[in-house]
Amino acid sequence: MSTPETQEVRASANWVRITPRKARLVVEHIRGRTVPEARTVLAFTQRAAAREVEKLLRSAVSNAEANHGLIGDDLFVKAAYVDEGPVLKRWRARARGRSARIRKRTCHITLKLVPVSTATVTRPSPEAPAEEKPRRGPRRKAAPKTKAETKPKAEAKPKAAAAKKKAPAKKKASDS
Repeated sequence: MSTPETQEVRASANWVRITPRKARLVVEHIRGRTVPEARTVLAFTQRAAAREVEKLLRSAVSNAEANHGLIGDDLFVKAAYVDEGPVLKRWRARARGRSARIRKRTCHITLKLVPVSTATVTRPSPEAPAEEKPRRGPRRKAAPKTKAETKPKAEAKPKAAAAKKKAPAKKKASDS
């Protein structure tokens, strides 16, 4: 049996019939959590992938207890990732004798557990938040300009007057 500092329990589920993208959404919730927290999160997650990840977590914990003599509740999810598996290609009949391809994707889910005392936290802890940028307040409207800053109306009038001049209206030929 190796020392507790170097023990890392790894469990993987291969060829799981869930798309990798959907499984990654679930796995992100448990990464960096203790096993009891991860079990609670998975129990209340309504996605189908949560059931598969929960099975895998149970398997990893039982491996740790049986093979390495560790206590299941004292473990930490160090790494959790999902890789793409082979894609099953199927066909569906469409209109006018055509067909459409259906891709049934699979994935490989891997979990790595370590004892809490040796774990390095990958998430920022709530006690020590990361340095935050100062928040900007809501943008304000520009203040109205004073009379000294605006142009006198006398300069603006000749340009506006030239633009307002129109050609005289033509009389209609239907008057005669």
